[in-house]
Amino acid sequence: MSEPIRLEYTVPGDDFARAGEASADLKATLKKLGVPAAAVRRISIALYEGEINLAIHAGGGNIDVAIGDEDVEMVLSDQGPGISDVEQAMQEGFSTASAEVRSLGFGAGMGLPNMKRYTDEFHIQSTVGVGTTITMRVNID
Repeated sequence: MSEPIRLEYTVPGDDFARAGEASADLKATLKKLGVPAAAVRRISIALYEGEINLAIHAGGGNIDVAIGDEDVEMVLSDQGPGISDVEQAMQEGFSTASAEVRSLGFGAGMGLPNMKRYTDEFHIQSTVGVGTTITMRVNID
């Protein structure tokens, strides 16, 4: 097994024009590496949702990606307000996004559910006042 390819991205807060750059870059990289299209699609959707959440709710954050022979792991971390009720936040349609964010077409409450739906492993750890770390893994075989 070869060493994983590691990529790092920074997502700025409240910059919806730039949110999506990491998922677009990762998608292009995975295509160049010959990762199957179905896996590229799932990874791109999950990461895009994560980027949007970082921009909307956390004031930005960091994404660390490890591309291995068998899977892609994405770790999103922030020092935002944290999630007080993770179970509630995982419910489709639940959102704490502002009216302004919703008017831009974001904040429909599908980010976390879609991140879980499109990944093979999904873990979320959040502490109010400290931040959130989400780890996602997608098998690429």
